[in-house]
Amino acid sequence: MIRLGIDIGGTNTDGVILSADNEILASTKSTTTKDIFSGIKQTLNKLMEESKLDAEKIDVATLGTTHCTNAIVERKGLNRVGIIRICLPSGSAVTPLLDWPQDLVDQLDPVMFLIHGGYEYNGEPIAALEENELQNVVEKLKGEVDSIAITSVFSPVQNKQEKYVAEYLSKAMPEIPISISSEIGSVGLIERENATILNAALMSTIRHVSEGFQQALGQEGIQAKIFLGQNDGTLMTNEYAQKYPIYTIACGPTNSIRGAAHLTNEPNAIVVDIGGTTTDIGVLANSFPRQTSLAVEVGGVRTNYRMPDIYSVGFGGGTRIHQKDEGWKVGPDSVGYRLMEEAKSFGGETLTATDIAIAKGQVRFGEANIDSFKDLPIEDIYEIMTHVVEEAIDRMKTNSEDATVVLVGGGAALMPEALKGASKVIRPAHAGVANAIGAALGDISGTVERIYLLENESYETIMENAKAEAVKNAVAAGADPDQIQIIQLEDFPLAYLPGQALLVKVKVAGPLKI
Repeated sequence: MIRLGIDIGGTNTDGVILSADNEILASTKSTTTKDIFSGIKQTLNKLMEESKLDAEKIDVATLGTTHCTNAIVERKGLNRVGIIRICLPSGSAVTPLLDWPQDLVDQLDPVMFLIHGGYEYNGEPIAALEENELQNVVEKLKGEVDSIAITSVFSPVQNKQEKYVAEYLSKAMPEIPISISSEIGSVGLIERENATILNAALMSTIRHVSEGFQQALGQEGIQAKIFLGQNDGTLMTNEYAQKYPIYTIACGPTNSIRGAAHLTNEPNAIVVDIGGTTTDIGVLANSFPRQTSLAVEVGGVRTNYRMPDIYSVGFGGGTRIHQKDEGWKVGPDSVGYRLMEEAKSFGGETLTATDIAIAKGQVRFGEANIDSFKDLPIEDIYEIMTHVVEEAIDRMKTNSEDATVVLVGGGAALMPEALKGASKVIRPAHAGVANAIGAALGDISGTVERIYLLENESYETIMENAKAEAVKNAVAAGADPDQIQIIQLEDFPLAYLPGQALLVKVKVAGPLKI
């Protein structure tokens, strides 16, 4: 099976083609264009030219993209969302979108409904659904919204009402995509609802992305099966991505982490991905990115769906170096993809981190000229740059021991061969395109995070049911059912809930099925 992987970052678009034995047949790095799809075409052209492959030999094409992240951050191209919370007569004190940035609320222009229903912590219904309320919802939403988000109280325990409402609305409005919270978020009504609303808002964005990718592939004669990167370091089918676009958020750093695992054969390490504008630090745990256990803000919105444990700092190859009083300050602003035009080494007027690394002798460019800044305290500034990354590495540790550090990304060469807090520093071959390698190599995963009650069924039955559901989710996302393995299996007693409540987390993964 020959795989093609493309990862689109804010500064660079990277691409690789891998053989059936996962050997790199071609790789390329080019500047991300304002029109992102022309950048994809440019990357595809270079890959096909370098590999000399026939287009029809490529079986799988994968894409890691920042489109959904950008849509939320920039407040562009978002759907108008119909929001339904199943909660009455309780659950109405805190209204939907209460803590959202106003400009994002204005962009969504939502239509909101609170209707009767929802469940107690033990799965007992708070109230029954009311037919007249559902009819009213249909009448008010028809022709007014682009997508719908449905959230019910304690749906991670029992989601029958969410599913019923989704089916009811789907029959009445079959053309409208519907997101339900029990399939996206975890325990915590507001955060789960927020994640579901964002997912619904991204439906048009993800459709535009996949159509553009298909078009770019088609122009090169590539008829491969399409997969998109998820933020847990795995892939999902194009069809699955159309239902859960929110899972593409933060897939760039996790692609790099998975790529680092492949390039180094290190199952446990801290991965430092240095780009043109930012540095993302994540943790490899059993060859997969470590997930955060905290609520995460996306575009100013607090959510609780699965996200990687990533720490980002404003440092990269294009980071500006400022003179401040008698000292020097590194970033966080950057020239980004304009590095070759604006950096002093290449005839520009801006002093950047790349300039300092060139003057230090850490990075070599044949056409670079350091005459205009060679008299600056290069060693001192370089030490400040290194300290920024060393501090970020220290923040990601769970103990005081030195850890293996893997440097990847286009800016990996900026760092020295030894770093404080690192037992060893690895800068693998092809580090600059680790993100595209991770995108191309990804397995397919399935996860479950749900509350079960031991008073209703045995522990063994609960765990088996959770594993079976995770496997079902992985198969739905495109995994080969015969090769799925359990990656994570955890359970946590919830002492604050009666009924011997148990929060179960299961993650499985397996190779994609073609």
